[in-house]
Amino acid sequence: MEAYKQEFINFMVESDVLKFGEFTLKSGRKSPFFMNAGAYVTGTQLRRLGQYYAKAIHDHYGLEFDVLFGPAYKGIPLSVATAMAISELYGVDVRYCSNRKEVKDHGDTGILLGSKLKDGDRVVIIEDVTTSGKSIEETFPILKAQADVDIKGLIVSLNRMEKGTGEKSALEEIQEKYGFGANAIVTMGEVVEYLYNRPCQGKVVIDDSMKAAIQEYYKAYGAEAIRKELL
Repeated sequence: MEAYKQEFINFMVESDVLKFGEFTLKSGRKSPFFMNAGAYVTGTQLRRLGQYYAKAIHDHYGLEFDVLFGPAYKGIPLSVATAMAISELYGVDVRYCSNRKEVKDHGDTGILLGSKLKDGDRVVIIEDVTTSGKSIEETFPILKAQADVDIKGLIVSLNRMEKGTGEKSALEEIQEKYGFGANAIVTMGEVVEYLYNRPCQGKVVIDDSMKAAIQEYYKAYGAEAIRKELL
């Protein structure tokens, strides 16, 4: 596993973004882990987060693109922080763009924040996490309505590797449905592999009992890939 992925896993736990225990998700599922990207709140955290996203984008899509699009609301700071990190790490300037929830009819009018989109723009979509793919269903038509853009792919921070509508993960379903790449900085499989019986901040967060709980969760809700990996 790449060093930046290991650092990112530690970073999620240290930032109290990735927690282990007993949680009830919006879907009603009882999960042994929970991710809350809203816990990144400081300048230092956002700077580091942007760097991890930048490295993952570089790995998966290269830097031959024009615009980072972050869907409102959580995607807005992600697109800004990552555009800055790409400039800092690689010396490449990409534009950032986000949508508004409501169209503005005065001043800086329209549905977009940041850069406008134009025909031929190559776009990478950036989000915190995608569980069902619903956000892309909303984002895709917004992008296509603004210009004839070429969507290079989607990047999220964590692939939860849960079933979408079938046996595949939401990211796999997005890739099949829309025809562009859908990737994450790390997968939940990589998280379990790295943190199992490994101290993080002096504490083991995935011990034998927690790993067993995660395996039980994935027996019920895991995509085909994670079931092969962990079960």
